[in-house]
Amino acid sequence: MLDVTNLRHTFGSGASAHPAIDGVSFRVEKGELVCIVGPSGCGKSTLLRTVAGLIRPTEGEIVLHGQRVLGTVPGDLAVVFQDYSRSLYPWLTAGGNVELPLRHRPLSATRRRERVRDALAAVGLAGAAKRYPWQLSGGMQQRVAIARALACRPLLLLMDEPFASVDAQTRFELEDLLLEVCREQESTVLLVTHDIDESVYLGDRVLVLTPSPATLVADLPVGLPARRHQITTRASEEFVRLRAEVARLLQTGGPARPSGTDPEVARRWLRAEAAEEQSHTSN
Repeated sequence: MLDVTNLRHTFGSGASAHPAIDGVSFRVEKGELVCIVGPSGCGKSTLLRTVAGLIRPTEGEIVLHGQRVLGTVPGDLAVVFQDYSRSLYPWLTAGGNVELPLRHRPLSATRRRERVRDALAAVGLAGAAKRYPWQLSGGMQQRVAIARALACRPLLLLMDEPFASVDAQTRFELEDLLLEVCREQESTVLLVTHDIDESVYLGDRVLVLTPSPATLVADLPVGLPARRHQITTRASEEFVRLRAEVARLLQTGGPARPSGTDPEVARRWLRAEAAEEQSHTSN
């Protein structure tokens, strides 16, 4: 679905140049939900926006469904941003916000209305089409933003910390909503988050970035069941193990622990880690 190869981006030039992304490469297969996690300010949002074609990278290549991304491709991508209060048009109803991008598609008015109805129903807002954003809670507004993206039937859904601005309970509800919608619609999602627990709970894989300029330090498969539960999943041994590994990688920027059970492999990894730690201490 998505190939990102040796992606680099630098803001500015000369003495004031600020490298944000430094040689990031990864793939996303059809139907995957891949989370990108990294320290604050490391370049996560910049990376997502280059994939969306909103920022042209300094170097590297982005290929979506076999086609190189050279600019915005609204027919193939949809983006959900963190700040729901600024991503919805306050003078349009929830239904109007969802329908807006569909007006530029070769769809009849009847078909547009069907898409709006189906998208709002998918996010649990079947009865809110005629309500304005200011009449909705923060969580409901973000559901409208997600519905607007889903109504476009994108090949790839990009989400930039979409649940960071809502309270904890609403966040859990939206996380479960996303998993349910992805399962029903077989969506492909690339989601940026700063929340370690969220990355493990949602992702089929977790991509861990270093501090700015961002490089990819690990690509971790998440061996959790496809159907997840906010309490039992987060209490499971595998969830706790993965959360600790992502936290360790963010703190140290070191290589991932071997996932196999071969004792010799584990011993070699531990010796290498100990040698690296001793080297840092000596320096």
